[in-house]
Amino acid sequence: MSLSTLTSSEAAARSALLEVQRYDIAVDMVGLLEGDVWSSVSTITFTCSEPGATTFVDVAMDIARATLNGEEVDVSGAADGRLPLPALAADNVLVVEASTTNTSTGEGILRTVDPTDKLVYVWTSLEPDEARRVWACFDQPDLKAPHRFEVTAPSSWLVTSNGAPESVVDADPGAALDARVWTFPDTPRLSTYVVVVNAGPFHEVRQQHDGHDLGFYCRQSLASILERDLDELVTLTRQGLAFFGEQFGFPFPQERYDQVFVPNLGGAMENWGCVTYGDGQLFRTPPTHAQRAVRAEFVFHEMAHMWFGDLVTMQWWDDLWLNEAFASWAANWGMASASEFSDQWATFLAASKRTAYEMDMSPARHPIRSEVLDVSSAMSNFDAITYVKGQSVLHQLVAYIGEAAFVAGLRDYFGRYAYTNTTLDDLMACYSRASGRDLSEWTRSWLDEAGTDVLSLDGDELVVETTDGQAPRPHRLDIAVFDASGDELVSVARSSHEVSGTRTPVDLPAGDLRLVNAGDLTFAAVKPDPTSLRLMLERVQQFPDPLDRALVGATAGQLLLLGDAAPRDVAAGLTRALATETSPALIEPFLAHALQVSDRWAPASESPALLRGLADVAVTLVDVPDARQAALRTLAASASTEAHWSVLEDAAARATDLDLAWRMAVRRSELGDYDEDGVRRLLESDPDPDAGMRRLAVLAAHPTREAKEEVWQAFFVDYAVPASRETLVLGSTFWRPGQAELLAPFTHRYLEELHTLKGGLLNQGLTIRAMYPLGAGDADFLAAAEQAADDTSLMAYARNQLRANSFVLGRILQARAL
Repeated sequence: MSLSTLTSSEAAARSALLEVQRYDIAVDMVGLLEGDVWSSVSTITFTCSEPGATTFVDVAMDIARATLNGEEVDVSGAADGRLPLPALAADNVLVVEASTTNTSTGEGILRTVDPTDKLVYVWTSLEPDEARRVWACFDQPDLKAPHRFEVTAPSSWLVTSNGAPESVVDADPGAALDARVWTFPDTPRLSTYVVVVNAGPFHEVRQQHDGHDLGFYCRQSLASILERDLDELVTLTRQGLAFFGEQFGFPFPQERYDQVFVPNLGGAMENWGCVTYGDGQLFRTPPTHAQRAVRAEFVFHEMAHMWFGDLVTMQWWDDLWLNEAFASWAANWGMASASEFSDQWATFLAASKRTAYEMDMSPARHPIRSEVLDVSSAMSNFDAITYVKGQSVLHQLVAYIGEAAFVAGLRDYFGRYAYTNTTLDDLMACYSRASGRDLSEWTRSWLDEAGTDVLSLDGDELVVETTDGQAPRPHRLDIAVFDASGDELVSVARSSHEVSGTRTPVDLPAGDLRLVNAGDLTFAAVKPDPTSLRLMLERVQQFPDPLDRALVGATAGQLLLLGDAAPRDVAAGLTRALATETSPALIEPFLAHALQVSDRWAPASESPALLRGLADVAVTLVDVPDARQAALRTLAASASTEAHWSVLEDAAARATDLDLAWRMAVRRSELGDYDEDGVRRLLESDPDPDAGMRRLAVLAAHPTREAKEEVWQAFFVDYAVPASRETLVLGSTFWRPGQAELLAPFTHRYLEELHTLKGGLLNQGLTIRAMYPLGAGDADFLAAAEQAADDTSLMAYARNQLRANSFVLGRILQARAL
């Protein structure tokens, strides 16, 4: 079914015409137990400000019948996901009966069969305009209304929605299958994209804490893993609800708060009171510190959306950043302030911020806020600029006006606009009132202009270089000065500066090393002076603050993108830092960054030695309790000598899980040793319902065409790769830089496959990013990819990802020549 995309002008016209009083939606899931049929009856009560006017309702389903105010509506005119409505009265009741069998692609809904026990699970995820695929509605964010659900589901299933069920009763005993009817109360006034219905024979755990009824759900085959991590998930949930409720001056207004881990969801979704996560967040192996931090960030991010996105919602998709950037910033803020992950800002800088610099320095750069003409264009902005740069800019705003004013502005915002829709101007007006500052120029330069400022020191002046001749942005930043004359770095001074214009005088004391943007308060690349750069890389381990050490690693990454550093020097600096690093917040990000530079950025003549050096350092970290698991994983990816393999084999023999054995099999396969019998034994002994993906990773690494073809088939023909963060790992395993000649034909096939991708946005986005041949593509592919980025037959998201990744690939190819 071809679907129209709602334009901003159409949305504005419909919003001016209609006000929705409520949705009463009956869903029938019985047909999903053994088939693919989802049915719904949507009753929409609404008013029209111009009686006699006409409009359309969104419904991308097979429509059986529709009535408006008791009169039959001709459904033969439905097309492109829209049902035209006849002349409206002042008060209207529209009833649409519809069904769909499109339940296997993840477009709004996904029916999944667990391969281990054949149990069926169903989830919905409706952003941005996928609600129309499951029931009739006016599918735009500014037509909020209460939703009431009545769900008929097989009797063996549990159903979750946005609140606690009012009743659960047996269905008509004359039905073909045993079923129960779940009735849920009215939601608050919500946008159509943040309501939800999930169902299946879930494992459920409920706990009462702090006035909230907390629920946790997963498929039965993962019950033991959820139980393993339950205490941590409960603690994070309690910490987040308490912290945000206090800071926002608006406690979460509902007792029920559910978190549902579902199969094959590429990310998470902030449904009001019922968050869904891809169940890859239930790590099959006891998670490392970094994995726990990532999951905590998911918990805090989706929870922040309860206020910023659900309670107060953007009027239109041009303010998408109001949702995503704020939730990302609030997640890190909340974790650093209220959880055990107190060094989260250092982790964010070391592990995530680089992705925003990569995109913002590339031809894919775009303003954080931009005009969005239609919904399909909006989704092209679900990227690192929206999420990562956006939260970095908010972090700069906190520094610019002060945290007290920032929090006061938020309290004003939620108090004024609860359950309504807003624009960016509404938010910035709250910050201006709280801070007493005119923020119009700050808003324009930071949110309406693309590109990354580059900072450097020229004597006693701080110099700002800009993109495309733009005026420099205002920056509030710190500069730290260190004395390096002795065996240790000694802090001389740390000063704060408000920077405006191309050159700003800064009064700094004498010192050997000057660290610009200490504390990482602003979003900018930094070019250190030659002496500071040399000392930073040689003595990174001597900075006492983890955030400063993270800044050194981040600056080195920026210099790679700017073409001002060689991979060998960056890898050596990171390896040197790892030799003495003690912060769990940095060990894994540094290991990952060092591995990426040594493996993907370095030329083929230097990569083996850099990997061997990294593996040597990983061996020294194996005996550090907080680093052991991450060190072994890095060692498994870089093992180069018999001594390395000896350490791995000893650790694998003592391990209680199979994770390390799988990783060793991947590395051996990459080196040409594919042990089919060994892989079969691992597969037979692994209880993970997605263990087949581990076998696929071993194949992905193997340097034969047959192995690569099987993985390709799984990605692009069978769509058999479950969507999770591991999808990205599988992609990087496939594109081994040392196999460039073998992979050359696949690089061009990737560009062809972009025209035929299936599934919902989250899952398509994962495949696009995972399977770009970063590090394996050559100059011919790069030229073809840059040309494909201008192909308007590709969706905008794919074109933007091509531009961003091609920029990085181009920098990699240049860096290998340094």
